Amino acid sequence: MTQEIYQIIIYIVPLLFAITAHEAAHGWVAARYGDMTATMLGRVTLNPIPHIDLVGTIVVPAVLLLGSAITGMGGVLLGWAKPVPINTRHLNPFRQGMLMVALAGPLSNFLQAVFWLLCLKIFIVTGFVTQALLDLTIAGVLVNFYIMAFNLLPLPPLDGGRIVTMLLPYGAAVRFAELERYGMIILVVLILSGLLGYFMHPFVAIAQMMLGWVLF
Repeated sequence: MTQEIYQIIIYIVPLLFAITAHEAAHGWVAARYGDMTATMLGRVTLNPIPHIDLVGTIVVPAVLLLGSAITGMGGVLLGWAKPVPINTRHLNPFRQGMLMVALAGPLSNFLQAVFWLLCLKIFIVTGFVTQALLDLTIAGVLVNFYIMAFNLLPLPPLDGGRIVTMLLPYGAAVRFAELERYGMIILVVLILSGLLGYFMHPFVAIAQMMLGWVLF
């Protein structure tokens, strides 16, 4: 059980900051396009406390990690924070604002993955590396690629769905956005069927390739 707790701690730390920066990025970009809602509510912050969702930030990731550790099998690590409130009526220009707000979250995760990679490289080059630091930085890279991939799924209300909606012509965008009412049902089906793993596999492969460049 000690090993299981260690695994949870190693992954929960970067996961917490991955989803915190993800949500803060949405709010920060929204403010650049005229919507100060998230800023006024104190959600444009790297302090994880305002972003924590009991189920999505703590319970679900812990259960998935514990299950993976006990069974010895890998799995998809998922988690989420409280969504940052965006008043779309304040975004100007609206279409560009919505697109950039949606892109901001996944982009923040990619940048965090690069940060963890740089930390890993520095630790290795300087020789200032322990097993815990090695595990933590690798987890940081993988977690952020997991979160980025999950959110880029082209399904409303995920970021990928918002991006697709903003790129489509108006009529097609309206029809595509209607999928949001079935979004959670579709997502559950994708997870239970294992199809979500197929979508995320290329992102995980890229993360592993980048880690390979640094480690070997």
